[in-house]
Amino acid sequence: MTVTAPSGATSDQSSQVAPVSWAARLKRCVPALAAALFGALLYVSFPPRPLWWLAVPAFAGFGWVLRGRGWKAALGLGYLFGLGFLLPLLVWTGVEVGPVPWIALVAIEALFVALVGAGVAAVSRLPGWPLWAAAVWIAGEAARARVPFHGFPWGKVAFGQADGIFLPLAAVGGTPVLGFGVVLCGFGLCATVRLAVEGRRTRAVRRPAAVVALVSVVLPVAGALAARTLVSDRAEDGTVTVAVIQGNVPRAGLDFNAQRRAVLDYHARETERLAADVEAGKVARPDFVLWPENSSDVDPFANADARAVIDEAARSIGVPISVGGVVERDGKLWNEQILWDPRKGPVDTYDKRQIQPFGEYLPMRSLIGAINGDWTSMVRQDFSRGTRPGVFAMGGAEVGLVTCYEAAFDWAVRSEVTDGAQIISVPSNNATFDRSEMTYQQLAMSRVRAVEHSRTVTVPVTSGVSAIIMPDGTITQRTGMFVADHLVQKVPLRSSQTPATRLGVLPETALVLIAAGGLGWAVTAGVRGRRAADA
Repeated sequence: MTVTAPSGATSDQSSQVAPVSWAARLKRCVPALAAALFGALLYVSFPPRPLWWLAVPAFAGFGWVLRGRGWKAALGLGYLFGLGFLLPLLVWTGVEVGPVPWIALVAIEALFVALVGAGVAAVSRLPGWPLWAAAVWIAGEAARARVPFHGFPWGKVAFGQADGIFLPLAAVGGTPVLGFGVVLCGFGLCATVRLAVEGRRTRAVRRPAAVVALVSVVLPVAGALAARTLVSDRAEDGTVTVAVIQGNVPRAGLDFNAQRRAVLDYHARETERLAADVEAGKVARPDFVLWPENSSDVDPFANADARAVIDEAARSIGVPISVGGVVERDGKLWNEQILWDPRKGPVDTYDKRQIQPFGEYLPMRSLIGAINGDWTSMVRQDFSRGTRPGVFAMGGAEVGLVTCYEAAFDWAVRSEVTDGAQIISVPSNNATFDRSEMTYQQLAMSRVRAVEHSRTVTVPVTSGVSAIIMPDGTITQRTGMFVADHLVQKVPLRSSQTPATRLGVLPETALVLIAAGGLGWAVTAGVRGRRAADA
């Protein structure tokens, strides 16, 4: 409120009153600044930094800022938290195409966080509010993973926890339960600190509320420690020796696509280097070889020279290769994994199912073309969606294929495991994003997936970082970025299913229902309170 000097007041008196007005304005800005800073703190908890634990104080601060707020203020504070988190997290989306797509994506995704902020503020008045508030956050993530344009789950809280003590919760109920545990711990910390402050001020402690607050902090940690029994890298179906090829690209950026043949040659050459190392006894002979996404953007079904290059590489190593290709079939374009036998050639394929909007297809093409024709020229033809899981029988193992962007989607990874995959491969192409944090964020996703489904996960990438990940989430080998390299390792095969694999979407559904119940209770209580006040 601006204080106006009364008539007759001297100029000296007015100057003494003015600073109060500015102080009041500054005080009103503090929650907004705090919301953005706590969002930035959540970003700092994500890879490549091993600061996973910062997610807990980030949510504690978010809860502190929102508690007791009206829905309008909470919407704004939630949006600022979302901007503070997502703007730096997703900056890689503008590496080659400029800031407009990056800012547009963040502006849209932060709307979901704004709605979550309003929901958290509403349930913050309920008994046991950390439980309801954490469920509301997971409901927001569930919505973001589905809409618009088939969803964008990047930035799930679970994907920042690959190095943390909460990671075993992924085996219990997947990314929703892992994320819920982290957020619950954060909101529980907020409630605990708030009660301690109020207790010191009033010299009274509300015992039931204190118990709930402490349980909210302790329960996720205890649950994660108990869930460690679900995490194992023991071989259940024997072992296989796998080779991961990183051929590198001529140069980073979108223009690497103009040198498609060079990329294919690089991967064939690195496979031949692997064969030479095998013959020299430097590494064990692999049972199969995995190439990354886009390792052959020259269609080997339509181009005899490309087919000859892959045939020669497969014969040199003498084992099956999974080749990432761009294939045109029946007038449609497919992002495809091709199982290439050294004697028979291509024998099986997997078509990517979760294709990337604005990268592999252009939603609302006519509208976007009218706004900016350059965008339509970058995606001249939309890729088509595959319809079935991809599990290749390779060298005595069932290998589930999850192509790049698909690793962010719970259903895409789980379907390969329920279809019989004993090992998961995540072939990717990150060359478009240069040396940004994108590749490390995606690598962390694969580590979470390894624990979630108790499977070895291999990550062959065109330009890095390629890696081999054990079922306990440990990276045993990795490459650098923008180097040609190969990784060879004996890895365990596993066929048992974790609770997360068996339950599928049920834990997420349960948390969404809890969130709905809490919001319904909060709205009903608010209506009753207003009626009572009117009466």
